Amino acid sequence: MPAKKKITNTGKSLWTPGRLAFTILVLSLFAAFGISSCNSGDERRTNPVAKINPNPSAPTVRTGPAPITELPASITDAELKAVTGAPIKLSGYAGKVYLVNLWATWCGPCRQETPELVKLYKEFRSQGLEVIGLSTENPEASAEAVREFVHNYNVDYRVGWASPDVAIALMQGRDAIPQSFVVSRTGKIVKRFVGFNPVATPPQIRAAIQEALGDKDAAD
Repeated sequence: MPAKKKITNTGKSLWTPGRLAFTILVLSLFAAFGISSCNSGDERRTNPVAKINPNPSAPTVRTGPAPITELPASITDAELKAVTGAPIKLSGYAGKVYLVNLWATWCGPCRQETPELVKLYKEFRSQGLEVIGLSTENPEASAEAVREFVHNYNVDYRVGWASPDVAIALMQGRDAIPQSFVVSRTGKIVKRFVGFNPVATPPQIRAAIQEALGDKDAAD
């Protein structure tokens, strides 16, 4: 009979202190620098289900219309309820550089981003920048929460609500917030931002604003 192989157990764990420390470091970096966003329907969902790709090795195929390069009349001409004053119409900002921000009071990344938008508005307001914050929440149900949010975060730019049609048109199939659009004087979307990274996003938005404000051809 062939001799039985002796099975030995070294007693060594795969999770050595060095490997454990490295894993914790990597996870911490992902948490600190990853782009965060909320699904715009999270508040309404009681049991959200993750979408799983049955064939991870297959390439992802995006369907639907190509990303818009400028805001259509269906968005700019819509009358949107405002927290204070007359309804918001984006067409009223034609010829100006402006930033449209989709957000919600319950969205953590939105709460992180708002102070940065307030800073950018203060920095570039004198150069002609306008900022419009549009909540994706129900205006009647969220009225008090949005007003409290505006007060607590010292938001001094215009704030209102995006109607469902406008929100869907702006999101273009990316059901995530926050989303921001920097629009030039000619109505061209200079840059679109989905989600928020506290390290990378603010300077990227600043660069897009500076690009739009510095467009000499659009200013003529």
